[in-house]
Amino acid sequence: MKTRILVGLISMLMVLLPDSAFARQYKNVIVMIPDGMSVTSVTLTRWYRGGAPLNMDGLLCGQVRTHNADSLIGDSAPAATAMATGFKSHTGYISMLPEENTMPGLKPLRPQDRQTPVATVLEAARLKGMSTGLVVTCEVMHATPAAFASHDISRKNYDSLSEQEVFAGMDVVFGGGYKYFTPEGRKDGQDMISEMKSLGYQVITGPSEMDSLKKSKVFGLFAPVAMAYDMDRDPQKEPSLAQMTKKAIDILSGNPKGFFLMVEGSKIDWAAHANDPVGIISDMQAFDKAVEAALHFARKDGNTAILIMSDHGNSGISIGDETTSKDYDKRQLGDLLDVIKKAENTGEGVEAKLQGASDDATVTGTVCSSYGICDLSGEEISKIKDCLKNKGELNTVLGPMMGARSIIGFTTFGHTGEDVNLYAYAPGGVKPSGVIDNTDIAKITAGYLGVDLAKTTKRLFTDADTLFSGKGVETGTDATDPLNPVFVASKGGREIRIEANRSYATVKGKRISLEGPAIYNQGRWFVPEKAAGLLVGK
Repeated sequence: MKTRILVGLISMLMVLLPDSAFARQYKNVIVMIPDGMSVTSVTLTRWYRGGAPLNMDGLLCGQVRTHNADSLIGDSAPAATAMATGFKSHTGYISMLPEENTMPGLKPLRPQDRQTPVATVLEAARLKGMSTGLVVTCEVMHATPAAFASHDISRKNYDSLSEQEVFAGMDVVFGGGYKYFTPEGRKDGQDMISEMKSLGYQVITGPSEMDSLKKSKVFGLFAPVAMAYDMDRDPQKEPSLAQMTKKAIDILSGNPKGFFLMVEGSKIDWAAHANDPVGIISDMQAFDKAVEAALHFARKDGNTAILIMSDHGNSGISIGDETTSKDYDKRQLGDLLDVIKKAENTGEGVEAKLQGASDDATVTGTVCSSYGICDLSGEEISKIKDCLKNKGELNTVLGPMMGARSIIGFTTFGHTGEDVNLYAYAPGGVKPSGVIDNTDIAKITAGYLGVDLAKTTKRLFTDADTLFSGKGVETGTDATDPLNPVFVASKGGREIRIEANRSYATVKGKRISLEGPAIYNQGRWFVPEKAAGLLVGK
């Protein structure tokens, strides 16, 4: 009887207490996101490798739901927001709450919470004294990495997102997007490269510089925009995702308080959008090598947890298409891979080789030698040439041609709404299991890190009107430069100025460090609580 009562009490507590109350804390946490990876992408890559298991296969433990706050099929921005903050959001929003929650099971938002910033696990880890980093193959201010280190209602606002990343206090940032930190690549004309250097960052652009790095704060920007697909990559110009992951871990692990690192296989998603199976395989393999690098460290370290999951499905990829409807059980591995195995480049890589080409012979010869398709029809040649004239995305033309010569089916060039695989490594702890929500990823990560996201949000993103209300402080916005608004607060002849996206206040010409960047959204300012102490005391 007593045993049954005790079991009942424990069961009640497990319902009442948050998951994080039962999570073992780890010194280090690595979150890895193969963007746009569908389950079929894993199966296809495994067969491409001759059936050899992927490094992440043995870590499979569940699935993740991926919908937005207000729609069935997820976008990378709100999906990454959910995994970074624990909150659902709207398409395009970067770690900002949506205007409304309309999907089943979600609580309505209070009016004052709409379009407000919420703290990320990376920001919470940094405030705890841990080192933090991002490793990606897209631009470092693209949707997924941005959602871990910045806040905006538009994933397209690269000026704002990149500026926040510079002032986010991270230790390591590796990826593409160099041009968006230069005056020429920005609408606001600011020189973020100079700002990085003034903040003590080493800015590097090549793998040799990365190899020689010692323990330091660094932005490694290895391409003007996105980095190449791994199959197309020049190793003299760009490091692999695995190399970047290993170097980031080497640097971050020097902090005795631990680290948080997010790694994204960014262009798995881009290849899926193009329906290019070669691109999918290329960057799936590159991602799995990065998983291998992370696992090698984690197993040796013994105090590192790893969570791996896609943000959403993409393309509706399947092994089997309409041509296999009647003989699917007779098809062999060669039907799937014979042509794909001949490819040496992705569709994007072929396009780079064909720049300036206009004759049929060059087109057919290059596609045959580089992409493995040697039987192009006249119609297909015309489509390729038209794409080259318009400087379009040739992978969206070549990809479906490859699919047609294999038995790979695609249903869309967009995202899809199915659940995605969840993988985890949690030494000595309990791995998540079953079907969970993408918001649970942030909660599990916060539990592993031993941080409180709600308290971090209050500490970093208090509404400025609320912060200074009733304290005799006058507040306003200096919009002399509309692309660079400034929050102004004054009392008793003392004035503080805080530029949007920057983590310091200016008082009498002197910079005073705050704990995070100020966020400006449609007339509302959100600033760190520390700002109040500069005018009204503690």
